[in-house]
Amino acid sequence: MSEASVLQVESLTKTFPSGGRTLTVIDDVSFSVDEGDTCSIVGPSGSGKTTLLGLCAGLDQPTTGRVELCGVGLRPLDEDQRAEVRNQNVGFVFQTFRLLPTLTAVENVMVPAELRGDADPHDRAADLLAKTGLGDRLGHYPSQLSGGERQRVAMARAFINRPRVLFADEPTGNLDAETAGRIEDLLFDLNETTGTTLVLVSHDQELAARTERILHLRGGEIVEDEQNPSPAESAVA
Repeated sequence: MSEASVLQVESLTKTFPSGGRTLTVIDDVSFSVDEGDTCSIVGPSGSGKTTLLGLCAGLDQPTTGRVELCGVGLRPLDEDQRAEVRNQNVGFVFQTFRLLPTLTAVENVMVPAELRGDADPHDRAADLLAKTGLGDRLGHYPSQLSGGERQRVAMARAFINRPRVLFADEPTGNLDAETAGRIEDLLFDLNETTGTTLVLVSHDQELAARTERILHLRGGEIVEDEQNPSPAESAVA
């Protein structure tokens, strides 16, 4: 792994048993992502995008191959050890928000910091929510927030631990076009401010065009590794 790389994937394969046969979802994938880069993984439904993201983040283990995340090889680690690597280095934004319904917005944002042992992350969580435009929603529960507001809470939560890498899985997939545009702007603004490495999965080519690099996945294989020298400033007109 080069000094600049925060994610290195080597000969990664993931198979599943299916009806007496072996289904190959990820097929001999290799790539690396450098510190501070923005990279998207695109492809049709069923191409293996979410599976690949999960393997990169250590949420699942490959059948063969290896992943090195922030200088740590994930293959030898057990589930608890991989969780520790993620909590120290990684933020997540999911399509389905994944907020805890019994916690307020600010409490949801605080969860990763509390799990890491931070004594009082309230002020940092409140500041992040203010940056997302939710400074007046700290005490609201997820059921009291719109879909766009819930995704902004999820985004603040993703940045609370100042992650080196942010993994985003279809971060605007559940939002209307106008709300999606605002969320995309917020994601890239926060990412640029913090210098976090961004790896996102999307079927949206316009969203992918905002990243510096686009990996095209088809049938579990990378069929094109596209360098994007002029990322689009906005995916929404």
